[in-house]
Amino acid sequence: MADTSTLAAKAALPSDADIARAESFTHEPYVYPGEERDIALASGTPRRRALDQALAELDAGLKAPSPAWRRDFSLLLGLERVLSEDEPRLADKTLLSAHQVDALSGTLTALLAEALARNGNGHTNGAVKRDVLADAAILGMDDDDADGDGGDSAEATADANEPEEEFEEDEEPIGDDDDEDDDEFTRAPADEDLEDEFEPDDVTAELEAELDRAEAEAALTGWDEEEDAEGPQDEEQLAEQPEDPNAAKRFWFEHATGAGKTVAALGFVEASRTGGVLILTHRRNLVDQFNGELRDRGYKKRITPPLLAGEDRANGPVTVETYQWFVRNAGNISSAYSIVICDEAHTALGEKTSAAIRAWTGPVFIGMTATGALIARHVTDLFPTQTSRFDLAQAARRGVIAPLRCVRIPPGPGVRTIAKVPLRRGEVDTEFDQEMLAELLDQTPFNVAVANLYKVRFNGVPGVVYAAGVRHAYNLAEAFRAEGLKAQAVSGETPKRELASILARYERGDIDVLINAQLLAEGWNSPRATVCIHLAPTASKRIYQQRVGRVTRRHPGKEAGLVVDFVHPATKHDDPVVTLHSLLDRDVYRGGAIVVGPVRRGRGRRVRVERRVLPVCAEPERRAEVFERELWRIAVEHLDYGEQHVWAALAGARVQASGWRRARAMLHFDRDGELRRRFLITAVQRNKNPQLRLKALAEIAASRDPDAFDTAIDIIGTWVREERREGAKIMLQAMVDKRIGRRDQANAWIWRIAEYTRDVHEEYAVQRWPETKRLLGLLVNSSGAAHARNARRLVHASRKQDRRLAAALLAAALAHTPEAEEVLRAARTRMARKPPALARELARNFPKRRGRGKRRRSRRGAGGAAADGPDQALNGATPNGRAAAASHQLLANGSAERKTVDRPASDERAPQS
Repeated sequence: MADTSTLAAKAALPSDADIARAESFTHEPYVYPGEERDIALASGTPRRRALDQALAELDAGLKAPSPAWRRDFSLLLGLERVLSEDEPRLADKTLLSAHQVDALSGTLTALLAEALARNGNGHTNGAVKRDVLADAAILGMDDDDADGDGGDSAEATADANEPEEEFEEDEEPIGDDDDEDDDEFTRAPADEDLEDEFEPDDVTAELEAELDRAEAEAALTGWDEEEDAEGPQDEEQLAEQPEDPNAAKRFWFEHATGAGKTVAALGFVEASRTGGVLILTHRRNLVDQFNGELRDRGYKKRITPPLLAGEDRANGPVTVETYQWFVRNAGNISSAYSIVICDEAHTALGEKTSAAIRAWTGPVFIGMTATGALIARHVTDLFPTQTSRFDLAQAARRGVIAPLRCVRIPPGPGVRTIAKVPLRRGEVDTEFDQEMLAELLDQTPFNVAVANLYKVRFNGVPGVVYAAGVRHAYNLAEAFRAEGLKAQAVSGETPKRELASILARYERGDIDVLINAQLLAEGWNSPRATVCIHLAPTASKRIYQQRVGRVTRRHPGKEAGLVVDFVHPATKHDDPVVTLHSLLDRDVYRGGAIVVGPVRRGRGRRVRVERRVLPVCAEPERRAEVFERELWRIAVEHLDYGEQHVWAALAGARVQASGWRRARAMLHFDRDGELRRRFLITAVQRNKNPQLRLKALAEIAASRDPDAFDTAIDIIGTWVREERREGAKIMLQAMVDKRIGRRDQANAWIWRIAEYTRDVHEEYAVQRWPETKRLLGLLVNSSGAAHARNARRLVHASRKQDRRLAAALLAAALAHTPEAEEVLRAARTRMARKPPALARELARNFPKRRGRGKRRRSRRGAGGAAADGPDQALNGATPNGRAAAASHQLLANGSAERKTVDRPASDERAPQS
């Protein structure tokens, strides 16, 4: 009954007075307006656990929440408070944007899930013990034990006090002398305590006694060890401890550069009223930048110097330090910090930094980066849970950052050997060998050309140039200044005061171009920067995105950030050199166009936008889709040779009458004529427009290309009857006008064309000489030797006729035995000694096109035939019309008779049977 009453007491809701006491003690509300107290403070919920533990600490006499309570509930309750507002704001009333609220809400969701998981693993929901509250030390040490025995924590502290290798040069060097002295003074007492506490002899005796008792019990009960191997003993075993016990309390979010990661970090500062916040960054100048933001946003009173072991504050102290300081003081940092914000979280992936973070099991770690998605595999190893993502493309589309334009400039023949620069694999990503890259790019002609390019295209536009090394940066600055540009080079060798002065002059407009190697890739924010020139290419998407982030901040008069890639315009995504299009995975490149972000028409555009595009994706399927979608906008001259032929084939198949000249103009660079030939052949073969097929055929005939001519003749044979006649006539006329190919080729072509139009020549021969029908009938209806005799008879008869009729007879003949075929081939070869003459005679057999008479407008009124219309006048519907028609027919007959008289005698010979 006593246990039941105790559980009922725990489940009962605290009184209003107790809730008010807890709210005053923790500075956090527990029930919000509109909430029901029974639901908000239900048993087992994180908020109820926070309330019960706060009341327990009040009963224990604490004046402020313990470090354990602050680490477990300060951020959780604070995020609930901030997000309960309709419009979450900072202390200076700065309104948080949607993506910043997403980062806070995502972290709150993860914290709630982690708190519920801990509750389900055996943690109590009621009051906690005093020793549990004091068990949240750094690396196993608590402030209460800092002056006592170090124990095993001293060894972990000594191991973690090794210097970090990846920080900037302006940090003071880290020595190991103090760490060695600490080891001498801390390890000896720990060993003595262990020897006093555990006696090996006593342990051995106890173990032997336990084994004897176990054997005796087994003998009495008859239990078998093997049968009981998977029995109750497993229930008594301790659960296996995870390798990374604090992984559930490490989160990260990704926000694009310029999207307000600092403001999002201050949202966590606003949420934590009692728990301390430690902000870690990788450069000393960023420490000053964060402190400036804290002062400007209304948190000046909470800025606190670094708190070490033994120091505690419950007023929400905020400290900004570097990762180098964190590694140097690991194990000696105060437990007052319940939240650790890791700026540029990808820089915390070093071996020593990540080890120190894993070893500190107390606070909640929140990493923020702009390039997390590019190295997600490495980031999630240290920060397993991602709470929000707002990448570069999303930020640009929503207008949070400036849109981005891109221009690609070929580096020239002198630096095309960049493909030979080897790649070096680092801890996080892969990069070009910087020494070889600097040796390749640091050439005086190249530097002068780049300076001249900037002056011509971007004169007066503020920008930042990334060079291949420090020496290259200074050489470029000299070349820029020689062109009259206000340029200055900076590097890690630049003194701090001078660097600050140069950056201030850049903001004022005294300097327009900053040239550096990698110093300004991160940690430097200038809304004025507009042009980002990647003079030194990079193979790391992380580094590339950091560079681009320098020109993404919005600024009055800044229409868009402009990125200049020194690569060939058709560079694909599979190339080692990273470009803006490969970073954002875009399908096509269009010089000067908006790559990501809204298109705002108006003034302020700094570059000319090209009309044509280029596919830059590497996957064949996506490139095929680009060809289908952007066929008439592709800059064909920049494609690979094979893709140029693909374009020519697609264009020939899909070109329309209105786009014929445009398609021809897009192949202006084709000096050998291969692409033009492919275009015309495909148009003849696959185009759906008959008139365009004939037009392409005429251009092939005019080109006098034997191979294309031969292919076109093969294609003509697949056309329908009427189109085949027109095509054959075009090809024959071309052979009349120009000499194409060799004489044997011309002979073969003529008779192949004649075979396609056999009915035309047969019709003419029958009309000229009626005996033709009988001879052709005998040839077709015979077989064997008779077939060969009829073939020779036909050939013999053709020799007695004029050239035109003889050619028509041989063209109409069809042999189906080898002997007859040989007879006809010999006769045709003898006749084709002059191919142009033979082609002329065969072309004359085709009927002429009927002319289209001009329509006359009928005029109503008196005038006889004119009033009745031209049709009635021509058809003789009226007496005057019939007379006019008779006169017209008489004139036609007279002209025909004159032509007959003028015809040579060879054409007037009567056919003989």
